[in-house]
Amino acid sequence: MSGTPDDDEVDLGISLEAVAAIVDHARALQGKEESAPEQATEDDNSEAALLQEDPDDLTEASLRAFIAELNEDEQASLIALAWTGRGDYSPEEWDEARALAAERNEGRDAAEYLLAMDNLGDLLAEGVAAFGLSIEEVER
Repeated sequence: MSGTPDDDEVDLGISLEAVAAIVDHARALQGKEESAPEQATEDDNSEAALLQEDPDDLTEASLRAFIAELNEDEQASLIALAWTGRGDYSPEEWDEARALAAERNEGRDAAEYLLAMDNLGDLLAEGVAAFGLSIEEVER
C-alpha cells in the first residue's frame, strides 16, 4: 500500500472554493474599511483609491447574500473554520466544533455572526491551514 489513506482526509463540510471566495471577499471588505476616503483623492491609482467602494466591487451585502445561500451545514462549517483559525478548536476537535457551530447557528444569521469577527478572511484561511490545506492554492 502506498500513499496516504483517503480516510485520513477531513471533510470540511464546505468546498474550498466557497471558503476561498468568502476569504477573498472578506479581505477585500477589510481593506476597504482600512483605507481612508481622503487618501483616494490624492492619487486615483493609489491603493486607497483602488479599494474604495465601486458599484461593481464586492460589497458587504453581497457577502451576506453569499453566506445566506449556503446550507446550514456549510454555514456551521464556516463558523467552525473561523473558530479553528482563531485557535478555539484544534483540527482534532473538528466534529465537536461543527456540532457546536450548528447548534449555535440554528435560527440565527450566520453572516451577521461571521462578519462581526475581526479579520474573518484571515481566520478562515488559518482554519483551513490547520488541516494542512491552503486557500491560496484554490483556483479562482
